[in-house]
Amino acid sequence: MFAITCALSGCVTPPPAPRVDRTKPLPKVDTGPFWWGVASSSFQNEDRGEKSGSPNDFRTDWDLFAEAGRVPPKGDNAVFSWSHFDRDLEALKKIGVNHYRFGIEWARIEPEPGRYNEAALRRYVEMARKLKAAGIEPIVTLWHFTFPSWLVAKGRNSRWLHPLYRERWPAYVGKVVAAMSPYVRTFAPQNEPNGDLALGYISATWPPGYFFSFGTHAAALEESVWGFRKAAEIIRAKRKDALILSIAAMPYWEHGLFDPTGAYYNLMQRINFTHLDRTFDVCDLIGFNYYYTEYPDFTALLALKARRGRNYSLLGWIIQPRSLYKQIQRVQKRYHKPIVVTENGIATAKDVKRVRYLFNHILEVKEALHDGADVRGYFVWTLVDNYEWHHGYKAPFGMAKFDRASGKRLLRPSALFYRGLIDSSQDSNLLDDVSTAPEMPPGFVER
Repeated sequence: MFAITCALSGCVTPPPAPRVDRTKPLPKVDTGPFWWGVASSSFQNEDRGEKSGSPNDFRTDWDLFAEAGRVPPKGDNAVFSWSHFDRDLEALKKIGVNHYRFGIEWARIEPEPGRYNEAALRRYVEMARKLKAAGIEPIVTLWHFTFPSWLVAKGRNSRWLHPLYRERWPAYVGKVVAAMSPYVRTFAPQNEPNGDLALGYISATWPPGYFFSFGTHAAALEESVWGFRKAAEIIRAKRKDALILSIAAMPYWEHGLFDPTGAYYNLMQRINFTHLDRTFDVCDLIGFNYYYTEYPDFTALLALKARRGRNYSLLGWIIQPRSLYKQIQRVQKRYHKPIVVTENGIATAKDVKRVRYLFNHILEVKEALHDGADVRGYFVWTLVDNYEWHHGYKAPFGMAKFDRASGKRLLRPSALFYRGLIDSSQDSNLLDDVSTAPEMPPGFVER
């Protein structure tokens, strides 16, 4: 009722801009050539790799949420990226990216409070080493939505708010960063914490499943911000030249007729920016994920299933490439730091549509660069079709299909398109050659 009253009265105000000295030049951060990348997550891709009942078997809050019937189950195997990482690596080499972002599963590393799976940590280190050896720079995400099951409790003291969180998070971060830092320079403390908080504490879609619990949301936000800043502190202590990368969820919101007071729009802008406003100062690079544009309308969620056609993804998300340009400019102006587009992709069964989507959005990155934005990289979501959270396996985002019988990653034409685009970019810092789509490989068909 409070939220509806605010929406009608307009009591929700825009997020105030953080204090940034815009008279100073952009920070000099050496990131090398333009980052052409692919992003993934641990939970969405990895098989469990542990026998049920073994000391190192583990569960996450998402496993428990699925067992309660709140989201589709992932199963124990996903796409076998834990047991068969070399297949992911081979696909990445064929695509030709120079960066790959992957996540560490906290529950796998620490299946019980204070007890670590050292073999699992060594395996993650080996993944980073293999990437480096292949000429692909690893970027490590320390938290990608999932918590160990031992941080789940009844009532409000769960996940971010669990009494053990402040004790165990710094220890986990310190252990992982110390092990990974010989091969990893860039770390992302958290992936889309703002999205997790909104979906978990406002819309009841994700764990812990609360609806319009704004007080709990605010408390969890404070803990998430603390965790991000603590992780940044630990990372810098472990590796002096480390780069701290934010990863925020940033759909682009347009003003709408059904939001006369602007309250809904302002609330969505607060969800987009409030967490980053409180953490950007400890970041070297401002990363954000952009997928779609949306209008502030309480009926939009109902419209998602009905949206079909050229201008919508399989999930009903509005395809609007120009909004990526506008979001880059907005983020640049707000934080005055180098930018990375850390995720961009589309759920579609039609690969021609994926090619069109990627090409049009990359053109907007090029346009932003030419207009003075300091964009350092672009990452496609994702390598292979996988478990897409509350959508289950019904949202194919991958540039490769997963053949469950053989375990192979079957590259789609969009992967070859991305390879051709990377190859055609002679001066990757300016993307000068990214103006016309490279020719499709022989036999290009829509899959």
